[in-house]
Amino acid sequence: MPVTGESKVIDTILNRRSVREFTDRPISKEEINTILNAGRWAPSGLNNQPWRFLVVRNPETIHKLSECTHYSSIVAGAPLLIAAFLDSENSYNRTKDIQAIGASIQNMLLACCELGLGAVWLGEILKQHEKVNSILNCPSKLELMAVLAIGEPAPGKLTSTRKALSELVFEDRYGQKWEE
Repeated sequence: MPVTGESKVIDTILNRRSVREFTDRPISKEEINTILNAGRWAPSGLNNQPWRFLVVRNPETIHKLSECTHYSSIVAGAPLLIAAFLDSENSYNRTKDIQAIGASIQNMLLACCELGLGAVWLGEILKQHEKVNSILNCPSKLELMAVLAIGEPAPGKLTSTRKALSELVFEDRYGQKWEE
């Protein structure tokens, strides 16, 4: 894993990986609160904090939610799920609010990494948002944005690759490649 030594934050960002297999170790309330606090401190337009989180630890509820996604084994194997929602009654600009929730989710993923936990951001489950909302007894004002599956990573090597900056970044105008 890359370690720059430049800063703990940069190293955490560069070392975060999507973890899809977990041990059975329960996640403590203290760890959960740390993750949730990282999420709530994300930036949002007008500081409206449009996110709402629902913590799921009940094995029966986790099992029901696992039936809402193609990635059922990931969900069923996680001791903790956090569902992230957009609160439509607390929204001032849908696009900006969805971006803010994305930042909030990223903060939680980074907090998990820093705590030695693994997590994966599940978006495919959005196809079954009505069923998820029903299982979780959510009011219609809450729109599902993602579900995070969280746990202690099962043993194994996590790898990932990224495209070169020169493939992703342009300078001054589109088409003029960024030189690393």
